[in-house]
Amino acid sequence: MKAPRTARRPGPLTRVTRDARPFLRARTGTVLRLAGWSLLEFVQTFLGGYGVARALDHGFLAGRPLTGLLWLAVAAVAVLPAQLATRGVFGRLADLVEPLRDGLVRRAVSRALVGALAHPTDTTARSLSQVTHQSEIARDGWAGLVLTLRSFVFTVAGAVAGLLALEPRLLLFVLPPLVLGAALFLATLVPMAARQRDYLTADEAYAAHAGRTAADLRDIAAAGAADRTVTESRELADAQVRAARSLARWSGVRVVALAVCGRFPPLLLLLGAPWLLRNGLTPGALVGALTYLTQALAPAVQALMTMLSTVGGRLLVVLDRFTDAPPPPAEDGDGGDAGGDGRGQIQGHDGHDRGARPQRNAPVAELDAVTFAYGPAAHPVLDRLSLTVAPGEHLAVVGPSGSGKSTLAAVLAGVETPGSGSVRWLGRPVRAADATSVRVLLPQHAYVFTGSLRDNLCYLRPGAGDRELAATVDALGLEPLLTRLGSLDAPVEPDRLSQGERQLVALGRAHLAAPPLIVLDEATSRLDPAAEARAELAFAALPSALVVVAHRLSSAHRADRILVMDGPRTRCGTSAELLRTSALYRDLAGLWEPDESLRENGRLPDGRSKAPSNGSSNRSSNDVVHGGGVKSTPPPSPV
Repeated sequence: MKAPRTARRPGPLTRVTRDARPFLRARTGTVLRLAGWSLLEFVQTFLGGYGVARALDHGFLAGRPLTGLLWLAVAAVAVLPAQLATRGVFGRLADLVEPLRDGLVRRAVSRALVGALAHPTDTTARSLSQVTHQSEIARDGWAGLVLTLRSFVFTVAGAVAGLLALEPRLLLFVLPPLVLGAALFLATLVPMAARQRDYLTADEAYAAHAGRTAADLRDIAAAGAADRTVTESRELADAQVRAARSLARWSGVRVVALAVCGRFPPLLLLLGAPWLLRNGLTPGALVGALTYLTQALAPAVQALMTMLSTVGGRLLVVLDRFTDAPPPPAEDGDGGDAGGDGRGQIQGHDGHDRGARPQRNAPVAELDAVTFAYGPAAHPVLDRLSLTVAPGEHLAVVGPSGSGKSTLAAVLAGVETPGSGSVRWLGRPVRAADATSVRVLLPQHAYVFTGSLRDNLCYLRPGAGDRELAATVDALGLEPLLTRLGSLDAPVEPDRLSQGERQLVALGRAHLAAPPLIVLDEATSRLDPAAEARAELAFAALPSALVVVAHRLSSAHRADRILVMDGPRTRCGTSAELLRTSALYRDLAGLWEPDESLRENGRLPDGRSKAPSNGSSNRSSNDVVHGGGVKSTPPPSPV
């Protein structure tokens, strides 16, 4: 019984051609305009040899020097339109070259992002080499190939047309060496492409090794692995050298093919000149043919083969390495039936489907034994942290710089994926498809784009009406900015806004969207205390859960609960409870407001009582730690 035949993978030329066809088809107009300019080069080549032949036969050798001079003048004047064509050719060239490079960069970035999402701990510098080095190789190689191939086609066409016009038998001495050299040259394409591929593979391997080594220098030194790392580097460098030498040997074969194509035709023509002259070839036609071979055909063939030998194979290999770019990542499915009547689905503000309906009475966000570290060998920033954020709850996160506050915000928002543990939104595992409908994360540096104020505020909720916009403007104190701009439809220039105004616009965008979870990662740091208080109270009035990475003690006082972070060690409770139980919180309180007498009766600095949310403000520290609200197991003692 015969084994099943496996499908043969197409070769690199087939794969590249498959992707090149739609690229060129979309730019047919550009190719035609390029060919139109190149027709002037055809005319120059044709008149160059034909004019010399006629100048000799009908001018100087016939005793009519004036006629000979006129034919030479025609051949000389033909150069001027060809020079004019060069300008038009380079103008059209950019329309073919730049879109190629942009497309390759997009493919490389897409591959890097998909790979990072699928394997966060197994990233390499391969895509960096593609975006920087290989895309530039492709861009320059493609530009050179287009210019050279265009010139070759129209120059050879002009020379062949001229030889046919002078004497068709001339082609018997010109075509055989051209065909032989071309066949020898084409025979080297496959092995040269393989050698180019080996060289680029070795280059990528060395780049990836160098990237890992640079990132792990401290660990290499601590583990005494310097000798092993040097050995690996030397082996990779030697592999790159071997690939380069093999490539150079095949380049030598191409030099022979180039000599056959470029040097043999004039030599054969000179050897056959006596026979041709005895059989009716005029001296002018012989000189014209030599002009075609030495001034047009040989340089064009040499330029093309040189380009293909030095750039063509490399271009083919580089483009082939971009043909396996993955498609854009698909949204995660939830494993349910794809059919049905659509019940049990929720929709975002834009009306698009957002997946299955969340579990009833589920927390807005949950972390279950989450551990996160920036690198496989790095110390964890979050260590088995469990946290529950209830609907409508206001949680403040405090801690010294570098304690992991922004990391916690990113993990809660689904921007970072933990190394272990789970993150859930509304009782369901985090999905990229749910992000815009479940949460908003505002970092310290606010994003404001060029457009109207309405466009910026409605970015996350395009269908918001004027009444809702007016409520947001009033709640956050955006009236001064609105008055200065003139209207909601007035253009916004981000560079003309202060840092505080940018933050207010970003806060307005989040307030208008009002998703179930709002995470402010020092998003009010550029506001004065009064504006910050107004913004946080506006968010607290929403039904959304609010998580604030606080940089002022007053901001922490407004929260129902406060999470104190000191690296992997955490403690949670009210401000009054933490002043009794957390030395770090007492230190932070002294640093923030050393002269403020901190109240332990749960009242805000302005005298207003905090409204508890779902009873969360009445929890004690012990209830929180042992009741599942927050728990973090510290790492074992090093002693």
